[in-house]
Amino acid sequence: MQQSAVPELAHTHTRPIHWVATATALAGVIALSSLLQPKSATAAQTAGPAAAPAPTSTAAPATTGVDFPLECGPVQALVVKKATGDLDGDGRPETVAVVHCDASMGTPPDAVYVLTQGADSTHARVVATLVDPKDRTTVTTLAITDGAVLATLLGYSTADVPSCCPDVKDSAKWQWKDNTFIRSTPAGAHSV
Repeated sequence: MQQSAVPELAHTHTRPIHWVATATALAGVIALSSLLQPKSATAAQTAGPAAAPAPTSTAAPATTGVDFPLECGPVQALVVKKATGDLDGDGRPETVAVVHCDASMGTPPDAVYVLTQGADSTHARVVATLVDPKDRTTVTTLAITDGAVLATLLGYSTADVPSCCPDVKDSAKWQWKDNTFIRSTPAGAHSV
C-alpha cells in the first residue's frame, strides 16, 4: 500500500467543537428567520380619487391590563381560555375570557367575563359576567359561534362533593338579547 505524499490535514477530521459550532450557527439562522417574517397580506384595493376610504377593521379587546372582578389575594388572575367574536351585532368584536386565580395547588373555580373596548379607550373593560367563580365551576371548552358564547362547564351537585371531583357536566349557551346575555342550554346538551 502506498502512503500519501501529502500529510493529513487537521481540518479534515471533525471534532466535537465543529459540531457545536455548526449547531450554534444553525440555531442562529432558525432564530433569525423566525424574526424576519413577511408582512401580512391584505386584500384591500387601492382607493382612486372618487373612492371612499376602506373601512378599518377593529381588533378584538386584549385581556392584558384588564381589572377582572376576581378576588385572588396574593396571587394573580390568570386568563386560561379566550374566544373573540361580535356578540351584540355592532360590527366590533368582543372577547370572552375564562379567568381563575393562579393557585399553586388545587383547582380554582373559573369565571367567564365578556370584554369590550371603546374606540377611544386603550384598555378593555369587563361588561358582563357569564359565570361567577362562586358557582365553583370549571370551564373545559369555550367558543363563539354565530354570535353566541358556547361553553362546557364542570360543577358539583352538592356542596358536599369534594373540589377535586366535579360530578356534573353542563353545556351552556349565552346569546345577547334585549341588552343582556340570556343563558340557555344548547340542543343535545345533557348533564352527567
